[in-house]
Amino acid sequence: MIDPTERFSARAADYVLGRPSYPTEAIDALFEGFGDPLQLSVADLGAGTGISSRLLAERAGTTFAIEPNATMRQSAAPFPRLEWRDARAEATGLPDASVDLVTAFQAFHWFDSERALAEIERILRPGGRAALLYNERDERDAFTAAYGEIVRTYATDESEARRADGRMTFLTFEGWKRVRFAPFANEQRLDRATLFARAGSTSYLPHEGEAARRLHEDLDALFQRFARDGFVTMTMQCSVTLAETR
Repeated sequence: MIDPTERFSARAADYVLGRPSYPTEAIDALFEGFGDPLQLSVADLGAGTGISSRLLAERAGTTFAIEPNATMRQSAAPFPRLEWRDARAEATGLPDASVDLVTAFQAFHWFDSERALAEIERILRPGGRAALLYNERDERDAFTAAYGEIVRTYATDESEARRADGRMTFLTFEGWKRVRFAPFANEQRLDRATLFARAGSTSYLPHEGEAARRLHEDLDALFQRFARDGFVTMTMQCSVTLAETR
């Protein structure tokens, strides 16, 4: 089985081009009740190419982007108040009780959950907060449902089920004082290239060979069916799970 930290090594360019951002309201929820964000330190675990870390660094005083994959880190653009760390979620290298907020965007299911939760608890200050954010397909929309069918047809492992299991592990962690859930609508407008990149950034879809060729044919047909003025729109729900420390 491939090391989770290496799953995206060949997909960094697609990740930069094809991955969606997160709604402003979801980022608002992370900082709500904390006072002046510029007084806060944030650790973003599994930061990838920095899509989420930049959103955090726009507000926080210091954001540590924790990412063990060198190719992903090297694909990230520099950004003010954003410091990259070559480290894993399970061993960030940050001091005890040193951050106010710990986040994992689209990443927690790749961690060793027991060790990662212990590390989150260690680096959070008293009264701190941890959060998981996931963009999930909203398949009430016809295009998004059709894309989801393609994903399920070509999926090479059970990553989507693993994501649900990871969220449940986070929810039931005994170290939390309070856990709450907030959903926010999100959309991603895609041209043909970014649709292909979106699929190419997904580690459990084929990246080469005959299966990848058939996947691309199906994506082409999907785009031709649903595109209007050269674009399709992926409809999503951004789920935010917030946990307060004891």
